[in-house]
Amino acid sequence: MYHYGMRRLGWAAVVLAGALAFDIEASGNARREQRSKEPSFVGVLDEHPAIEYASRPTDDRVSRLNRAIAEGTVSLTFQERGGYLRSILNALNVPAESQLLVFSKTGVQGAFTSPRNPRALFFDDSVVVGYVAGARFLELAAHDPEQGVVFYTLDQVASSKPQISRGKSCLSCHVSSSTLEVPGVINRSVFAAADGSVMPRLGSFIVTHRTPLLERWGGMYVTGNYTTPFYGRIEHMGNVTTAVHDASEAASSSNEVFIDWLNSAPETRGYPAPDSDIAALMVFDHQMHAINLLTRLNWESRVAVSEGHHDFRGGILRELTDELADYLLFVGEAPPPARLTPRAGFAERFTAAGPEDHRGRSLRELNLETRLLQYPCSYMIYAEAFDKLPPGAKNAVYQRLWEILSGKDARKKYAHLTADTRRAIIDILHETKGDLPDSFR
Repeated sequence: MYHYGMRRLGWAAVVLAGALAFDIEASGNARREQRSKEPSFVGVLDEHPAIEYASRPTDDRVSRLNRAIAEGTVSLTFQERGGYLRSILNALNVPAESQLLVFSKTGVQGAFTSPRNPRALFFDDSVVVGYVAGARFLELAAHDPEQGVVFYTLDQVASSKPQISRGKSCLSCHVSSSTLEVPGVINRSVFAAADGSVMPRLGSFIVTHRTPLLERWGGMYVTGNYTTPFYGRIEHMGNVTTAVHDASEAASSSNEVFIDWLNSAPETRGYPAPDSDIAALMVFDHQMHAINLLTRLNWESRVAVSEGHHDFRGGILRELTDELADYLLFVGEAPPPARLTPRAGFAERFTAAGPEDHRGRSLRELNLETRLLQYPCSYMIYAEAFDKLPPGAKNAVYQRLWEILSGKDARKKYAHLTADTRRAIIDILHETKGDLPDSFR
């Protein structure tokens, strides 16, 4: 029997975010019985011999960049405003238009973070870069296709050959139930006070594309042509701080910090713009949970193979396969309450990344009226992390996707996938995903 610490993973205490609900006791008992004759390993999942998160060499985009810097084939430029920010975004080809602004003190550099000095996050399909004006370092998180999200820092000090360092203590926060107990990016909506301090007694929300917008973006700024109405209910938690009155304990909110931010000339302090675009936020909300699911399935599959019982017909491997397939097809997606109109920049860059079929259709085409994507199949199916799933895992996910897209599984939760939508997704995949199994053809 294997014993994994409750903080990172308990085989009989797995809780996945969103709509996934495991029969914990039954699956735990089954796994205990299945492994009763296996050699004992006492430890946490990232220390398992099949994983060895801390010691195995990484091959993510940040580690590749770091090697290129050390070899002298790539150089970074330090600027008075922003330090290495612009240079690192260019070197990694991460769009500045993807900027999200977090004003809650929830990051590793929370002491530098406030509504007047937010933490800017820039991202693409596999990298997140964090910047806080005046802070000691840039934060980088890269999705290694096999080892999960790996965390790095880059000191904001001018150097002829700057070095990106791997974080040593990030797992104390970045492995939790909110990341599916694997190294991942935490995406949380919180109540924040006027100075950005988190107010835990008011609660918080783990955010995916299944989270209602009413519960999203607390402690963050939100820009775009979708705004909170003057009359009627609040449509999201962004742009406001919260105060709790001592006597009545009633909570009140104010958007004064958002107005101050827009008038604060953030470009003079290294921020590319004052924007925290709503379309980028929606994409980020979808993508971070997809990354965590891919990592979790990869790791569980490798552990199972090493133990000699990699059966995708039941147990946790079947549960993860079904959940990843459902998530890629946006089962349970919370629709926006009104059409979202993003600021210029991010949407164009995101959509242009393709690939497209001969009719110009793409899984990266945004809808932003009734759902995030025009064709509800995630672009993360093109991610290197998907391509490098262990063969048994990838084949099982493809098989499950085909069961749904072919209409073989016609349960109510797939009603959003109309016949025309399923046909369009299949056609796009035929032309843009070269490793589809024969069943798709």
